[in-house]
Amino acid sequence: MPVTLSSAPSSVDYVPSVYSSLAETIFQKTLAGSVSCTGVGVHSGQQATLTLCPAEINSGYIFIRTDIQGYHNKIWGRFDNVVDTQMCTKVANQEGISVATVEHVLAALAGAHITNAVIKVDGPEVPIMDGSAAVFSEMIEQIGTVTQEKGVPTLEILEPVRVTAGSAYAEFVPSQGRFITLSFDGHGRLKDLVDQGCLTFDWDQDHFGDLLSEARTFGFYEDAQKLWSLGLAKGASLENTVVIQDNAIMNPEGLRFRDELVRHKVLDALGDLALAGVRIQGHFRGMNSGHTLNNQLLRTLFQKPNAWRYKDEFV
Repeated sequence: MPVTLSSAPSSVDYVPSVYSSLAETIFQKTLAGSVSCTGVGVHSGQQATLTLCPAEINSGYIFIRTDIQGYHNKIWGRFDNVVDTQMCTKVANQEGISVATVEHVLAALAGAHITNAVIKVDGPEVPIMDGSAAVFSEMIEQIGTVTQEKGVPTLEILEPVRVTAGSAYAEFVPSQGRFITLSFDGHGRLKDLVDQGCLTFDWDQDHFGDLLSEARTFGFYEDAQKLWSLGLAKGASLENTVVIQDNAIMNPEGLRFRDELVRHKVLDALGDLALAGVRIQGHFRGMNSGHTLNNQLLRTLFQKPNAWRYKDEFV
């Protein structure tokens, strides 16, 4: 189970007895076959079909725009290919071909420890489905996975790295475990609506499908009105988004979990960090962190080679 923390952890949180198995090779993994779903894009409002497919060793995550012909329809899912983080994470290739809202499907893949996958989509945006990653997790469980005969490259955090934006921050600190801890207060806008607090997800031990996959994306009604005026959130509805108005949940069914909002923030972070291209051994911690800070943290990390070590024994 995730651990609810009442205070921020220390800057270094070693737990060697639990993670002694890190000395053993962790193998790459892909899908056992192909599986598809169809839904609407939350921002574009366009219908799209997404297909998850197996990929070769060392492929990472490859997005393919099947509505575009030619070699230039491939987009590698990497942090340095992120071109927009407004309301979602968008990746693009050098030809300007892009796919938006990639974070939920990436979270499902990373949560299932799948390191190599081809993600085909016949439009500019991954379908939002019900606003969570549950459908993608169910697809992965349905088709199964295959272990590949190659170790997963691991990057070990050696010293803290932090980025900030006002009172919000995101950081990596050294740890022999792999954790994601997020604190979320809605930037002061939630008041007494729900107790979101602080949540920690153990990437190696917790079950993504049980703990995070069903947590839906959310937003404030007044923000949605602004987005609509900008031509965004065309596909958003109460069927795929938790909407908050006047300190109340507009969705008739309410929240799926008391802390659904912070669970979704952790889900988003998991998807964004999957774009690192390596298995990060360390503790990600954030306060009101979103797609922008998550991506900035990865970019800053790789610009500081003294802050990490590449563990060749996993290759």
